[in-house]
Amino acid sequence: MKNKTAKPKIDIERCKGCLLCVSVCPGKALALSGELNERGLRYVILKDTDKCTGCGMCALVCPDCAIEIKS
Repeated sequence: MKNKTAKPKIDIERCKGCLLCVSVCPGKALALSGELNERGLRYVILKDTDKCTGCGMCALVCPDCAIEIKS
């Protein structure tokens, strides 16, 4: 399902930067941040909202449930 109005909301404190979401993103809209979260880990960010298709694959593969799809 693709929904251009739906976008991932990333909980940066839950994200451990495993990059699974980045690897499945068809639009290449996600990237690893250069900053650290409170746990001292780099986290994923939505780098380009225009490239996000709203497919939800990132949320499906996240092992830490750090991504939610919001309209």
